[in-house]
Amino acid sequence: MHRRSAVTVAVAAALALLVATLTVLTGAYEITPGGVVSTLFGGGSGTDRFIVWEQRLPRAVAALLVGVALGGCGAVFQSVARNPLGSPDIVGFTTGAASGGLVMILVVGSAGSQSVLVGTVAGGALAAVTVVLFTLRRGLGGDRLVLSGIAVGAMLAALNDYLISRAPIEAAETAKAWQYGSLNAIGWRPVVPLAVSLALAVPVTLALARSLRALELGDDAAAGIGLGVTATRVTALAVGVFLAGAAIATAGPIGFLALAAPQLAGRLSRAPGIALGPSMAVGALLLAVADLLAQRLLSPFQIPVGLLTAAVGGAYLVWLLTRAPRREGARGAR
Repeated sequence: MHRRSAVTVAVAAALALLVATLTVLTGAYEITPGGVVSTLFGGGSGTDRFIVWEQRLPRAVAALLVGVALGGCGAVFQSVARNPLGSPDIVGFTTGAASGGLVMILVVGSAGSQSVLVGTVAGGALAAVTVVLFTLRRGLGGDRLVLSGIAVGAMLAALNDYLISRAPIEAAETAKAWQYGSLNAIGWRPVVPLAVSLALAVPVTLALARSLRALELGDDAAAGIGLGVTATRVTALAVGVFLAGAAIATAGPIGFLALAAPQLAGRLSRAPGIALGPSMAVGALLLAVADLLAQRLLSPFQIPVGLLTAAVGGAYLVWLLTRAPRREGARGAR
């Protein structure tokens, strides 16, 4: 691994664990840090054990794992698209995964973690296949992939709104709250499938790093060194969709984190190509911080973390778009 990338991973992971620890030690329910530590080792009252073991700890773990998944899938999609806007939020894969989850919740009537995981992965995969079919003639990279994804995402967003509008009021409220993206009241049941999914997907994602770096040289150069360009892109998209689906099944569609984490990781690590490891670590840190703020800003009321990341991510997207013309102008002047 690139030396600065390794340092970035270590620092971001340490900070993420520190924020997660702070999330477990503090909260609206008053319990001293010493009491939390005692509860973790079997002490404390029944209420203390419920708050720490069943609410704070699974939420902190979920924030880290979902952040890893979103950071990793964002880096993969941006590398395949060769575009900083090629995140699953922008190109419609997140919306497709949300459609699959809503179908399981509202149509099938199964809101269990495993059922929603199957629905989100299937929905994201169908959205990805649709986008790929639109762009296959001219390759899977570039602005065409982004534009096709935006179009597919807009249609799927309309489908999601239709499903919610036709559902019974209680089911619609549940689905709408899930669609915001939230870690409120999360328990261990959805965290376990997410952990298993990441244990399978993260090693595969990291193993693709060398191939994705070769793709960034261009299709002709990558093919010249013996790389199967189309197969590599399809494999990368499949892994990215799986990561996005696993994250969305756990916490709902949390917007813009997959867009911002790879960009920030790339600036911190200054890696010569895609920064998969740093993107995952930075994603975990960003979501841990965002979830902590979502819990504390209006305490004892809690904001869905997806609303917070969408607000910050929207400002980041505006900044990214305003900087792009300046760079093009600077290159033209040279």
